Amino acid sequence: MSIQGRLLHTMIHVGDLDRSVDFYIRLLGMRVLRRGEFPEERRSVAFVGYDDEATASVIELTKKSGVRIDHGTAFGHIAIGVSDIGGACQTLRREGVKIVRDPVTIPSGTAVVAFIEDPDGYAIELVQRL
Repeated sequence: MSIQGRLLHTMIHVGDLDRSVDFYIRLLGMRVLRRGEFPEERRSVAFVGYDDEATASVIELTKKSGVRIDHGTAFGHIAIGVSDIGGACQTLRREGVKIVRDPVTIPSGTAVVAFIEDPDGYAIELVQRL
C-alpha cells in the first residue's frame, strides 16, 4: 500500500524571523500566509509562499530560542521557478543577496539555473525553464 499525499511545507530554522520574512516577501515575492507565536515552546513561525497552503507547498520559517543553526550535509536546496533569471539575479545582487552561482544552462538544455543564499545561508536554486 502506498500513501497518497501532498507535500505541505518545508520547515527551516532561521536566526531572525523578521529578517527572513523580509527576504522571502520583499525579495522573492512570496507572501505571509500565517504567523504564530508559541511562548511555551519558545518559538515563532511564519508560513510563506506564492499560493495558498490548500493548493501549494510552502515554507515554514521557524525561530526557536536556543537552537543553533547547523546546515549539516543532508539538506540540499529550495527551488523557485522564475521567468527572467538574469533580471532576478541582477535585482537580488543589487539588494546585497549573495549569488553563489550565476545563471548557467544545465547540460540537458531544458533550464537555466542560478543559486543564491537566504539570510541564514540556505541555498535557493532559481530555475528558468526553457
